[in-house]
Amino acid sequence: MKIAAGTTVQALQAGLPLDPLENRILLCHALGLTRVGLITNSERVLNEEEAVQLDALLARRLGGEPIAYIVGQREFFGLPFQVSPAVLIPRPDTELIVELVLERLARIRSTARLLDMGTGSGAIAVAVAHTRPDASVTALDVSEAALAVARANAARNGAQVRFLRSDWFAALEDETFDLIASNPPYIAAGDTHLAQGDLRFEPSGALTDFADGFSALRTIIGGAPAHLVAGGWLLLEHGYDQAAAVRALLLDAGYTEVQSWRDLSGIERVSGGRRG
Repeated sequence: MKIAAGTTVQALQAGLPLDPLENRILLCHALGLTRVGLITNSERVLNEEEAVQLDALLARRLGGEPIAYIVGQREFFGLPFQVSPAVLIPRPDTELIVELVLERLARIRSTARLLDMGTGSGAIAVAVAHTRPDASVTALDVSEAALAVARANAARNGAQVRFLRSDWFAALEDETFDLIASNPPYIAAGDTHLAQGDLRFEPSGALTDFADGFSALRTIIGGAPAHLVAGGWLLLEHGYDQAAAVRALLLDAGYTEVQSWRDLSGIERVSGGRRG
């Protein structure tokens, strides 16, 4: 599709070959308008520069690139998050683990300490720190590029988070936390989903463990007790069909109150337990 200068915003909203939401997002991004501004400027016509820019954005989307990477942003837990190909795109499913973290932090009378492992864009850590500014939040990732994005998101949302570059527990020494949360790589190597949709463009190391899908989960489950206070919680996001296996790993490692929680689609998306 070739977009011509002189086309009105109203005509573009009706004529772009994406769904209405994506049409609106691309138009707002290309024209520097808010959603309300798009409505009030429906008769505005595009100049040549705007037409060229919108054409380029549309070509990227039609080529399959995630719209969040095209516009550089995705909302998560009501907050704006910068995203880039260095990090996973935050998804609504992950809001469940934030809610579970906040429920448990609310029961702690002293300064609550959270560790977010494999933070990526910082979605979990920043959402918690923004909601609970009194909490002490630490987030780690092995990728310096991901940490740069996460730091920017913390600053953008006024969240106080300590960021560490670490290969899982390596940089923590003997620190302990009231709660550890993680959305680790859990897709098995060779899974067909890795070659579909947005996943084709996201960092493979944040999606798959390049093994059976459980190696990162095993590492976290095995290492977390040394970094949890007595009775501290470990919460893990995992794949749609992994809940029973993750519960078994938690039970074998001696965790108590082991259970799983369902996301808005009814899928067991998060499992966890307490250090015995």
